[in-house]
Amino acid sequence: MSAIQAASKRPVIAITPGEPAGIGPDLMALLDYDEAVDWVCVADPDLLDERARLRGRHRPWPRYAPGVHGPSVLPVTLARRAIPGVPDPANADYVLSCLRRATEGCLAGEFAALVTGPVHKAVINEAGYAFTGHTEFLAHAAGVAEVVMMLAAGSLRVALVTTHMPLAMVPAAITAARLDVTLDILNAALARDFGLARPTIAVLGLNPHAGEDGHLGREEIDVITPAVMRAQARGIRVVGPLPADTAFVPARLAQADVVLAMYHDQGLPVLKAQGFGGGVNVTLGLPFPRVSVDHGTALDRAGTGAVDIGSMASAMALAQALSHRHANP
Repeated sequence: MSAIQAASKRPVIAITPGEPAGIGPDLMALLDYDEAVDWVCVADPDLLDERARLRGRHRPWPRYAPGVHGPSVLPVTLARRAIPGVPDPANADYVLSCLRRATEGCLAGEFAALVTGPVHKAVINEAGYAFTGHTEFLAHAAGVAEVVMMLAAGSLRVALVTTHMPLAMVPAAITAARLDVTLDILNAALARDFGLARPTIAVLGLNPHAGEDGHLGREEIDVITPAVMRAQARGIRVVGPLPADTAFVPARLAQADVVLAMYHDQGLPVLKAQGFGGGVNVTLGLPFPRVSVDHGTALDRAGTGAVDIGSMASAMALAQALSHRHANP
């Protein structure tokens, strides 16, 4: 815990809005903030005011400073006024500046955790930035070689070996080294941050039917099964590789604390079908807790008031819990 947080005995948690034309600023403007936390909205205060006024709501935004309690704003200025539903590449630097400032604060101990709103990757790329997602950006900023993306909805948790990459690149990316470090990070984070002393990790195969004994692919035989056996030898409770089409049936899920999928769309459609709107995205392996919503920018709803705060509220609650566990390991 930083000197600022130790003095106040209250967690100071940063929130970034993500895409300014999307729903992130609406969520930040309309949320009810837990008074036990000092929430710092790293954003353009005029943007937050505008979205609040669209809903007929006025909210004073004190400027962030050490010792300011409750929600406050750490100002970052938009390049151009954000029009709800219309992303503008001119504001890509604003999106990254908000994220960069919040990340620097987390790394310095100024903030105890980070909650992120959804970004529009394509708009950031159109502006000339090589950006594949929050997970990769935060890992690079923190100087961490490997992190793990995990989404959670209720008791269902799904982690990923690979994240935002074309499907054609996935098989080559599933290496022995990546599987080893992913299983180690996942096991340690579930124990430390989620209170699971010896979590059970269900590992999926890459191919249909987990390769069908090599007839549908050899990744399970050559790479995944040896990684499972190495993890077991290190004392990690791992099962698999399991066929992905039956791994999520209730009887199987009841025996696992987390499912490790090989690629993004192998496991996340199941989780989002079961808990969309109330799920959260957690980055494991960073030196600070980072939690995000499980949905996109919802450009069609930005500025309309048709806002479901469920995922953001869940993300904020988990960030608060994780910040406490990090401060009191």
